Amino acid sequence: MRISFRFLRRALSMSAVTLAFAATAFSLQADTRVTYKSASAGTAYYQMGVELSEAIRQGTDDDIVVTLEDSQGSVQNVMEVMARQGNYMFTAPSELVGQALANEGAFAERPNPRFQEIRGLFPIPSITMHFVLAGDAGVTDIAALDGKHLLIGRGTFGAREAARYLTLFGLDAKVKIADAAIENGPDALKSGKIDGFVTASSFPSPNVIETVASMPVTLISLSEEQIEQTGATRQTIPGGTYPGIDKDVDTTSLPVMAYTTTFMDDDTAYTLTKTFWERLDSMAEEAAWWGSITPGMLENMLGTLHPGALRYYLEAGIKVPEELR
Repeated sequence: MRISFRFLRRALSMSAVTLAFAATAFSLQADTRVTYKSASAGTAYYQMGVELSEAIRQGTDDDIVVTLEDSQGSVQNVMEVMARQGNYMFTAPSELVGQALANEGAFAERPNPRFQEIRGLFPIPSITMHFVLAGDAGVTDIAALDGKHLLIGRGTFGAREAARYLTLFGLDAKVKIADAAIENGPDALKSGKIDGFVTASSFPSPNVIETVASMPVTLISLSEEQIEQTGATRQTIPGGTYPGIDKDVDTTSLPVMAYTTTFMDDDTAYTLTKTFWERLDSMAEEAAWWGSITPGMLENMLGTLHPGALRYYLEAGIKVPEELR
């Protein structure tokens, strides 16, 4: 069968048009997918994940789609670096990433070279210690815990820190500890079963908000010397964060960061970081805990910044600690 040159040329031309159309259609539908792992559903940090995912979607006009996955906690988030490829983003306290990089702590028995591929992106709200007492004093010092019946929870960062602080400041024998989960704190305080509770969360803390909605509370503020004794990161809860608490509350926190790995390409890391900071004010208008974020919190990050994130910070004129470069 003979095929004319004119027919062949027309067919090739039509094929080229078809391929060009298909390529254009694909580019219009294509987007970058990012898997984000933070905390278990129903927690404050999971809700932050929902808010961050939506902010990224809106800020990139759907060019980057973040899929939020349920997590059992920060250790799991870091452990999954061993198997994850592609655009994996997760949250974890800085000190936990430091342990993974050094094969210490929770990772001492499971060291893995993939941990060295972890790279930083940006800070998220810190886990902040709240010592909450019944009463309308507003702000008081830690001596007010003497003789109190306190709920600190069990098996959590907040419970461990609370117990450590009570021992550190000579109050462990002077405070009665309630045997209950921290989720029971607000109800137990409102019913008079306890005198106070300790919760570790971003601020405004859901537990404190729930409590102050029905009764006045007092928050413990630590002195500069006491904060230094704890060895933890200083954190100030601004006055007015909670009704009836008009003065600043000085306490401690555990810095939390968003991390990824070297599998994420530079452009994606750059766009995620740029969009986060550009959308931060609008996120804070919707949820007050985002208002606590400042560029200075990068000083609390351990590890190394992703090159794409570093590119944004340098372009934006944001000071970056030398050890993160």
